[in-house]
Formats: sequence, C-alpha cells, structure tokens
Amino acid sequence: MESETQSSSSIPSLPILEARNLLNRRMLVGINDGRFFLGNFYCLDKQGNVILQDAVEFRSVRRGAAAAPMEQRGLGLILVPRGCRTTCHVGCGVEDEMAKMSV
Repeated sequence: MESETQSSSSIPSLPILEARNLLNRRMLVGINDGRFFLGNFYCLDKQGNVILQDAVEFRSVRRGAAAAPMEQRGLGLILVPRGCRTTCHVGCGVEDEMAKMSV
C-alpha cells in the first residue's frame, strides 16, 4: 500500500509536464509597454514569471507609427513578470520539426 502512494505522488502533474515540454524552446513574450523578448524558455516560477535565457529585446523606435522600425539589444537571462505579459508564443521543438519532415 505504501509503495502505491509513493509512486503516485512521484508522478509529475500535467502543468509540470507541460512546462518541462517547453524547456529550451524559443519563446516570444510581449509585454504591456509594447516591447517583445525573444529567448529560450528556461523556467516558470510559482508566481507565473517567465525566465528566458539568451534573450533579445525588440522595441519600436517611434511610438504610434504604423511601420516603425524595430530596435533590438541582447539581454541574456531575464525575468518577465506575470503581470506585464500580454502575449506568449512558443516555437516548435526539434522533435516536432523532425516529425513534420518524416510525414
């Protein structure tokens, strides 16, 4: 009986499995001031903050212009607070790309 409860408690929950599936994938995160960050998904903490590795920031040079040029700068490891996030897009992983090629 003890081994059953121990084995069931050691199985990760669905949200943890989904977060593990995102590890090291390219992620584009938009925040409420109009900036975007592109980096490798590294971590999601208990508060829902996203941590990106090798991140690059993209921001519009001119506010309000329809086709404003984008400025970029390298940032490294960053934390994007949950309250600032407006969008979050994840790129396909290597396994997904290989599966598409084999079809």
